[in-house]
Amino acid sequence: MSRLHDLYSEHGQSPWLDNLRRDWINDGRLAAFVADGVRGITSNPTILAKAIAGEDDYDEQFASLVKQGSVEDAYWALVVEDIVHALGLLEGVFEDSDGTDGFVSLEVAPSLAHDTGRTIEMARSLHERIGAPNLLVKVPATKEGVPAIERLIAEGRSINVTLIFGLPRYDAVIEAYLSGLEAYLASGHERLSPVASVASFFVSRVDTEVDRRLEALAGGADGDPAVLGLRGKAAVAQAQLAYQHFVRAFQGERFEALKAKGARVQRPLWASTSTKNPAYSDLLYVDNLIGPSTVNTMPESTLEAFDDHGRLSRTIDADPAEAEAVVARLAEVGIDLDDVTATLEDEGVHSFAKSFDELIQTLGDKAAALGGSR
Repeated sequence: MSRLHDLYSEHGQSPWLDNLRRDWINDGRLAAFVADGVRGITSNPTILAKAIAGEDDYDEQFASLVKQGSVEDAYWALVVEDIVHALGLLEGVFEDSDGTDGFVSLEVAPSLAHDTGRTIEMARSLHERIGAPNLLVKVPATKEGVPAIERLIAEGRSINVTLIFGLPRYDAVIEAYLSGLEAYLASGHERLSPVASVASFFVSRVDTEVDRRLEALAGGADGDPAVLGLRGKAAVAQAQLAYQHFVRAFQGERFEALKAKGARVQRPLWASTSTKNPAYSDLLYVDNLIGPSTVNTMPESTLEAFDDHGRLSRTIDADPAEAEAVVARLAEVGIDLDDVTATLEDEGVHSFAKSFDELIQTLGDKAAALGGSR
């Protein structure tokens, strides 16, 4: 995947893989992705539980584990083993990049999204259980998640902040990171370089929701062309504006003081970048969000599409005035992006929790079929 190497070497964007499966670990496909230019891996509970439920690679170990404890405990034991293998696979990238890349992300349980204290406890537990410097624990950027993020950064823990849908919450996440770094220094630590973080800004789902609202405002798919002409533009515009927020936050006296102590920028990570609407380019959320000090995490189909026909060009800040104009036009026709992002956050938290619960039930059924307890 030469374009993946070029994406990083020429434009400073790190391509990560948004999937993790044991059969890929066992058959060498994951190693091949890394050799082809993948510089990190993200996962979430739904991805991991689907892999465990759907693959026979886990069956023997899963059956043994559920005889010793609960289905959920067995799930986490299997997940941790996969994460540890992936961390080892990316250790060379982590070392060669001086700790900039080579990360693997593991998310706290979805049920904790609105529980600050338990989120902190589980993130600590995962960091301590796995004990690898290239582990990022994913914490959702809910109202309750933001103080957890600040506290965990203040403890020197590396965090992938997930489920960011809008600019106000993104600003709060940046502030939590900077305040956490300042607290880490104030607690007596001299160097900030061991602390890493990315801020995962979800992209395609914004267009899905905004497009639905635009069609309602236009009176249907054949309605007002001035309104319908804004479909497929909100997500890229908002992400491009998020990059402007990132640039402003990580320059100036405040960050320079932290940088002098080894602080790293909290890179924006473009998540949910597979195209949901078949009428749009399959690389809409990749080709238009390329720029330095960013990450794009893609499922394998999107990675392969980018290697085949992606455009290697710096686009993230090519026309910030146009991005602002798109957001302004959306407001003029009646799209409230704050309401959109609040809806998406609620749906995202609910969806992850619901699907995870369903998949744990599926694993329970599998345990019974394999002769274990439930």
